[in-house]
Amino acid sequence: MAAQPSAATAAISPAAVPVNAASDPSRLGRVAVWIGLALLVVAPFIGLYPVFVMTALCFAIFACAFNLLLGYTGLLSFGHAAYFAAAAYGTGWLVRSAGLSPELGVLAGTAGAALLGLVVGMIAIRRQGIYFAMTTLALAQMVYFVFLQAPFTGGEDGLQGVPRGKLLGVVPLASTVREPLFGVIPLPPDVVMYFVVLAVFIAVFLFIQRIVHSPYGQVLKAIRENEPRAVSLGYDVDRYKLLAFVLSTALAGLGGSLKALVLGFATLTDAHWSLSGEVVLMTLLGGMGTFVGPVLGAFTIIGLQNLLADRAGEWVNVIIGVIFVVCVVAFRRGFVGELLAWQRRRRGS
Repeated sequence: MAAQPSAATAAISPAAVPVNAASDPSRLGRVAVWIGLALLVVAPFIGLYPVFVMTALCFAIFACAFNLLLGYTGLLSFGHAAYFAAAAYGTGWLVRSAGLSPELGVLAGTAGAALLGLVVGMIAIRRQGIYFAMTTLALAQMVYFVFLQAPFTGGEDGLQGVPRGKLLGVVPLASTVREPLFGVIPLPPDVVMYFVVLAVFIAVFLFIQRIVHSPYGQVLKAIRENEPRAVSLGYDVDRYKLLAFVLSTALAGLGGSLKALVLGFATLTDAHWSLSGEVVLMTLLGGMGTFVGPVLGAFTIIGLQNLLADRAGEWVNVIIGVIFVVCVVAFRRGFVGELLAWQRRRRGS
């Protein structure tokens, strides 16, 4: 049932859906969000490499999409890299070979990821727990094999030379030397593309907040906390979970599409099972079931990978794994989750 009586909604809100304080933005949390947004706005002008920040924002979108599924619906997918890569390949091929504009390429890639998510979801959504996770992993590996063999993907070489094009056919997104703003403030060559990616990230962040705080989001939390009780109240939980799965895959695809435009390529790494593991790590590290946590986790992982790539070589994954184990032992709720838990204890005392 897509629509339920208001009485059922009223019944499920206070009882079946425990208040998750980690999701309630406190005043300090709102201040932190505004400070973070201000830093992102000025980042290109204070010496931060725009391509690095854009890449981190793309993976932050990916992590937020995954958190919608895991943190608020309680479904663990081990195959989310498939949707990230499907949109990246789709957008890259459409922009490079079919001549589509970047905005149409991104929309098409996102729609393709949503369609793939719908197909996978219809197969996997009736499974629960480890069976659901293993089904998503198996189907994602099938998608990986398709990308490996398909001629348009470039195989192991990947899809190279994806142009950024012009936004709406007018605004060039390519990296070009620009005149200083007001003749004083230097503008980085990627500034237009940077603010497009930032605007999309903010829109996705607000969209996920709206979903979580909507009546539909309350039902998702109820399913996460006590699925049999949600069923007893008359909710078609499989339909609710399927919609959440498709929304998550579509937003993950949006991150992949933007990443293909930012870096100019899509490779098999985007579809590899290890990337599905990385997005789990990003979500748990920052704080599952929080809004800011996956963003912080994505910036942490991408930052460590870039920082340690030249210094540690193949040991990067080992170092990140050790950091993850330490954080799981010391910060079981993630960075943001532990901070919010500390605030609640402080207010309680």
